[in-house]
Amino acid sequence: MIELVAFDMAGTTIDDHGSVYLALSTAVEETGARVDPIALQHWMGTDKVTAITALMRLGGVTAEPLAVDAAFGRFRQLLADSYRQNPPVAIEGVVDTLRELRRRGIKIALTTGFSDDVAVPLLASVGWRVGQDPTDLLDAVVTTSDVAEGRPAPYLIHRAMERTGVHDVRAVLAAGDTIVDLQAAKNAGVIAVGVLTGKLGRAELEPHPHDYILASVVDVLELAEARA
Repeated sequence: MIELVAFDMAGTTIDDHGSVYLALSTAVEETGARVDPIALQHWMGTDKVTAITALMRLGGVTAEPLAVDAAFGRFRQLLADSYRQNPPVAIEGVVDTLRELRRRGIKIALTTGFSDDVAVPLLASVGWRVGQDPTDLLDAVVTTSDVAEGRPAPYLIHRAMERTGVHDVRAVLAAGDTIVDLQAAKNAGVIAVGVLTGKLGRAELEPHPHDYILASVVDVLELAEARA
């Protein structure tokens, strides 16, 4: 029986209209680097400082710390502007799915490659809160501010387990829309689920180790009795 689901945010539970992809690509390109779309997809789910560093190097630019910091600041600015102009919304059916999971006694955590300063406003924009009240949808939110290393390391998922009091990795399902989401889930020893609500299709996700590829996290309800 699943005791905890750990869902990614942008592209998995929240539709940000592709703002993260565009902001990350633009911020890196402004350093003079060429951004390869495949490389961008690969690094999307990681900590954004790590992603910017890798993409700058891959794009032929030396990733000096000051330049990386400046690009990260620019990424945050671009993302904030995009969110103001085109506010994120919950992916269709996700809110009802979260409510049903809570009704079944399954704990819900969100994990993300964002730091607190990006993740907190994003959650506020869709009105999701962590709490014990029945109207609150989440039991925990874990960002890269909370761990030593983001995806594909397993720490975001394991910290979600710690915060929700879940001990058995076999009772945890992690879902996300990127390759590193799947890698992190496998590294954590949990049920690894890819979803097709992000930028990657089945053909891009299926070659990587996983347990399920689903159209959306809405379909996770059908796996509620599954075990790894």
